[in-house]
Amino acid sequence: MDRKPKPLLEVFHYKDKEQPSLLSTQLNRLRKERVLTDVLLCSDNTEVACHRNVLASSSPYFTAMFCHNFRESQQQKVRLKGISSGILSGIVDYVYTGSVVITMDTVLPMMQAASMFQYTRLFEACSHFLQEQLSPENCLSMIRLSDILQCGSLKEKAREMAVRNFSDVSNSEDLCEMSLPELMNYLEDDRLCAEEEQVFETLLAWIHHDPFSRRGAISDLFKKVRLRYIHPTYLFQFIASDPLIQSSNLCTEIIESVRRLMFSVSTRCGSDLKPLWAAPRRYTCQETLVLVGGRKNNEQTSREALLFDEQTQRWQWLAKLPLRLYKASYVCIHSVLYVLGGLTMNTERSVVSTAVYTLSLKTNQWRTAEPMIQARFAHQSVAYLHYIFVLGGLGLEMQLCDTVERYSSMFNQWEVMAPMPTAVLHPAVATNDQRIYLFGGEDAMQNPVRIIQVYHIGRNLWSKMESRTVKNVSAPAAVIDNKIYIVGGYTRRMIAYDTKANRFLKCKNMKERRMHHAATVLGDKLYVTGGRFINGHDIIEDSDSFECYDPKTDMWTSKGTLPYKLFDHGSLSMVCISNKPNLP
Repeated sequence: MDRKPKPLLEVFHYKDKEQPSLLSTQLNRLRKERVLTDVLLCSDNTEVACHRNVLASSSPYFTAMFCHNFRESQQQKVRLKGISSGILSGIVDYVYTGSVVITMDTVLPMMQAASMFQYTRLFEACSHFLQEQLSPENCLSMIRLSDILQCGSLKEKAREMAVRNFSDVSNSEDLCEMSLPELMNYLEDDRLCAEEEQVFETLLAWIHHDPFSRRGAISDLFKKVRLRYIHPTYLFQFIASDPLIQSSNLCTEIIESVRRLMFSVSTRCGSDLKPLWAAPRRYTCQETLVLVGGRKNNEQTSREALLFDEQTQRWQWLAKLPLRLYKASYVCIHSVLYVLGGLTMNTERSVVSTAVYTLSLKTNQWRTAEPMIQARFAHQSVAYLHYIFVLGGLGLEMQLCDTVERYSSMFNQWEVMAPMPTAVLHPAVATNDQRIYLFGGEDAMQNPVRIIQVYHIGRNLWSKMESRTVKNVSAPAAVIDNKIYIVGGYTRRMIAYDTKANRFLKCKNMKERRMHHAATVLGDKLYVTGGRFINGHDIIEDSDSFECYDPKTDMWTSKGTLPYKLFDHGSLSMVCISNKPNLP
């Protein structure tokens, strides 16, 4: 059978990928041998032979010089001012080969030459080299340099370094040389990686560098400090007594407005303070989950403290509690973790404790604080504004307590408050809108109590009401958007109490009947850790579960497992500045 003839190829598009490289290599060889060169670029006592057409095709600068009616287009020798012979040779090598060596000695003149001759990619290569040299010690100098060179990419990276390492940068002489608008720009930045106390100390150092001309800026700078996130003791004892602050009527008025807000036990502030008080935390102040204490692997009371790193999805170990405490309570206020009371387990004879231990993520060290008035364990603690409230529990004689005491972080002292109407053990406790809510719990005979007890913080008054919906024991509670979520408590059920509408809402059930677990809020989600659960054979088991509930979707998702099984522990959301605490 005859085959059809193969059609002739009428068009063949050929592209030689090596030709551009070979061409530039040959042109560079011709330049070095001075073959067909038609212009000499002169600098110092050096003459570099080049081809006009190569230079003109490489940059708009040389295009204008040789292709328009400038005198250089007719000259055999073109003298270039302000550029050294070494830099000129490097620029010409770059034009012909695309390669150049950049060092710390040559980067600045090379960058200036690249800017003058309009070699954009070479200019950015120099910028990249300088970015690799950035450090907290030189980033402010680099910002000034980037302004001189008009280099946006270097300025952006240097500023990012300064913002991320503000703790180191704030101590530098360069910061004190900033103009007022420059400093204001930093203090307004939500990305600033610094505690607000340090922000205040930075503005003081800046003013004291030139007090005669700068002291008038104190009120404008002070408005940039986010007072809501400063520890009250620091604010009212250190800041309020500073001579510069006292010299400004506006500053003292702001502090007095904050003081009135604190003493009113209200989260609502006046119109004059509202813009300052409403300023959000800086982006670098991230909430992180911390677990502390509890019973580990059903063996013994744990001294462990763990932090969950959201970025790596891993647990990190913090400094251990100074001693083992059975059924202490845990609370966080002003970015400090408090462990209150408990039954000491380090001695031959267990002792009910009044001790208070604190942990700051900044130092990762445990310290002692002012002890409680009454020794207690199996109690509850909640934080509200600058107060910590401790409620109920078991006292020295193992009797069930109805007592309440309050700690003021402003004055570092405890005081006795109105007792609970009904003493209960293991209720679900939460605070919202100047009130503390206690749901359920059990009485001295271990019978579930179907009541809601409400404490009005400002009035120091209790009220209570019966509710058939409430039947929880050893269940945590947490608040999201004015709704108090009661998670389990010898049941799978989770319910939400709407404090505004005064009604309960049903939520998605958990997988198992859970108790002695812990819950806390991060962002707008509820995180539940550990506890004990009743399996399908009605046997109680310890849990290492780590789950997340999203109220928007009413869905539970698993976050993996804890490093070990844990119950009766504290679960807290704490703010850390860099999300990298000073781990041991």
